[in-house]
Amino acid sequence: MTPKKQRRLAFAITLLLAGGGAAGLALYALGQNTQFFKSPTDLVEEPVPPGQIFRVGGLVQQGSVKRDTGLEVHFVVTDGKNSIPVNYSGVLPDLFREGQGVVALGTRGTDGVFTASEILAKHDEKYMPPEVVDALKRSGHWQEGAGSGSS
Repeated sequence: MTPKKQRRLAFAITLLLAGGGAAGLALYALGQNTQFFKSPTDLVEEPVPPGQIFRVGGLVQQGSVKRDTGLEVHFVVTDGKNSIPVNYSGVLPDLFREGQGVVALGTRGTDGVFTASEILAKHDEKYMPPEVVDALKRSGHWQEGAGSGSS
């Protein structure tokens, strides 16, 4: 093999290793930032370890919203079959209310209570997050016309 071919081969191997390393780092970073969506029924069937960040979604259960002093709010998210209590400290979205779709980002404690760091509410009267629609359909509590699942 000539020296010129050896340099080309070394360059190609170096380029492939660098590209593979960059792709591996990108996939690792994305994996660390992925937040899984779960419905309350999913949590009963496959519990998430305490401290793992994920999203829980469903409907805010009627009569469940309790406000403490300051910005502390306690409510229950349900998919019609199962429910999960949620604690949140912060300003709630304007469209947050009982009976409406909600997605909460946070962690579940060993006591089973979900501590939310962020609350997302639907953005208009017809929209509901697709994950919430799917969870409600699986539980048999979805009513056609209640939301479109897209904007």
